[in-house]
Amino acid sequence: MLSPSTKKDIRSSYENLRAQLQNFIPRKAQNYLVAEIAKTLAGEYNPKRRILVAEAGTGIGKSMAYLMGSICFALNNNKKVVVSTATVALQEQLIEKDLPLFRRVVSREFSFVLAKGRQRYCCGEKLAAAASAEGHGQQALFTEKPKKADIDMVNTMYSAYSRGKWNGDRDAWPKSIPDHLWQTIVSDKHTCHSGLAAHRNCPFAKAREHLDKADVVVANHSLLMADLELGGGVILPEPEHALYMVDEAHHLPTVARDFSAASASLVGAASWLEKLNQSASKIANGGDIKRSGRFLDALQSGIQVLIPGLRGIRDMLIDFPLNNDGVYRFTDGELPETLHLESKEMQKAAKKANQSLAKLHDLISERVKDGELASRLADPLLAESAFFLQRLENLEKVWTLMAQPNSDKGAPLARWIQKCPERESDFIVHVSPLEIGWRLDQLLWSRAAGVCLLSATLRALNSFTYFCRQVGLDENDGTRFLALPSPFDYQENARLVVPAMPCEPQDEKFTSHLPDILMEYLEGETASLVLFSSYWQMNQVAEKMRADIKKLGWHLHVQGEASRTSILDAHRKCCEKGQISILFGTGSFSEGLDLPGEQLTNLIITKIPFAVPTSPVEEAHAEYLERKGGNAFLQISVPEASKKLVQSAGRLLRKEQDSGRVVLLDRRVVTRRYGKALLDSLPPFKRVIEH
Repeated sequence: MLSPSTKKDIRSSYENLRAQLQNFIPRKAQNYLVAEIAKTLAGEYNPKRRILVAEAGTGIGKSMAYLMGSICFALNNNKKVVVSTATVALQEQLIEKDLPLFRRVVSREFSFVLAKGRQRYCCGEKLAAAASAEGHGQQALFTEKPKKADIDMVNTMYSAYSRGKWNGDRDAWPKSIPDHLWQTIVSDKHTCHSGLAAHRNCPFAKAREHLDKADVVVANHSLLMADLELGGGVILPEPEHALYMVDEAHHLPTVARDFSAASASLVGAASWLEKLNQSASKIANGGDIKRSGRFLDALQSGIQVLIPGLRGIRDMLIDFPLNNDGVYRFTDGELPETLHLESKEMQKAAKKANQSLAKLHDLISERVKDGELASRLADPLLAESAFFLQRLENLEKVWTLMAQPNSDKGAPLARWIQKCPERESDFIVHVSPLEIGWRLDQLLWSRAAGVCLLSATLRALNSFTYFCRQVGLDENDGTRFLALPSPFDYQENARLVVPAMPCEPQDEKFTSHLPDILMEYLEGETASLVLFSSYWQMNQVAEKMRADIKKLGWHLHVQGEASRTSILDAHRKCCEKGQISILFGTGSFSEGLDLPGEQLTNLIITKIPFAVPTSPVEEAHAEYLERKGGNAFLQISVPEASKKLVQSAGRLLRKEQDSGRVVLLDRRVVTRRYGKALLDSLPPFKRVIEH
């Protein structure tokens, strides 16, 4: 149950927020969302299942609602809040705007911090070694001899770091740091950990201290998955003591799936294994000689199996029939018997090598701790062994997944090979799960103190079923579900027009008809956005229309012709001057684009955003559903298109006073059986269906 103190904190923070903001508009939907979040976290609906899935339409004030509901509950119940987002833009909004505002209105003190992965921080010891005259050992980790500019930059960074002017965060450095340079000083879990005295004040260790003390931690979905895969509580707070507010939750299934996937080259891996073999004795000599001998033997024994094995697999794959993208996918994820047997051998050898190198690495660390080996001698060895350990860990993961037999119960793993673009006659081996729900249940749903999954687009075809299937939840498992419509008056302020068209998008003549049709629907409009299904189609149409648009004195801004920021700035400036401005964009412009008021009054969607399953994972998933007697088009393509169409249409009205029209140039919403469901999933615009 919600305690009186939690209720009091929520009420007072809401009243203070109302007093602080001049243009504050009370919203019933926002109040309801705050209450539902707090009640769910308190276990009022189900003490064993404190999970809420909430779709909150544009304009509700979703982020302030979940901050209010979760932070007030957490502060009264000795819990931490983890806010996870998909985009940097939302992270910045939370850290720079929403959380400082909420801290001003809530009656209790709380602290917040932005969490970043280890790879965003440098290692202070590596930086010092790279900057020092004696740091030649570090130069061995440069893939090529460092240039003067690199050395100058390292020295400048070290100077700033040692004077306390820079905290070692890559994003806080005023200039861009080249990747090859960053890799020589980046923190890694093997060498830069607080167990080693010299590293206790390294940037990542300090960041962890701040993070451990914070009441609210803002992270991204990738970092959330990284922490959960490590067991939870390694980077972020422990799941059992954390309340997760997963915003932009419609991205979570893809991020989680990608995080569980793995890939490695064959010839490329054999090449770095040879380098490891050459360095193995040197690394072993840094440890206790009496104990390191057997681990050195085991490491070299594993490498001796891996190098010829990987090259042998390359020779085996060379005659496989690759498609036009240089890809061969194994049907149903089933490997030929010989490849399956080789995969098992690679897995055993990679595990043996990985464990042996990890032992050698630990022996060096122990000698440093015991004062038997100076840090200046140990650090280059630790850095080099850590470099190879990370690669061996990935290699073991790839071949463990390749060797894993398919289960009769769940979906198989997608397995495919791809021709390596950098190296002739090399292949990259890829493995990915198709369904990730069981893993999210194992890592998060069954462990967390509470979870709220939020987005403006979680439902597909007005149902949570598709999202539930993706993330491993069930509409009957005790999870709470909530769909709150936007407070905007769509009937009064916006129209959805489906014109009579000469043909449907799958007709080859469709693209050639678009310039004339678009001119008709751009005429008389000052701020337009046209969304295309592909770059190819967008560029074809732009080329045909450019001269006519210029002749009329209109301004055309095409995605890809400049940075996204530059294009949007140019469009906004035209709108401010009262000039006619037209944006052409593809799918990425259908999400996260905020053009309120006079910046967008005319939205044209050329086609229902059906995604063709072209990636090996999508193809494998479709194949799996069809094999089970399902229909991949209706089970994947239509729900995905529904979500994307809602996102696209959501670009039009961003504030309560906005108005305009959406023009959908795809008659299939009228002529196909699934069309009505797609139309009904859109906001309740006033509809104009032309015949």
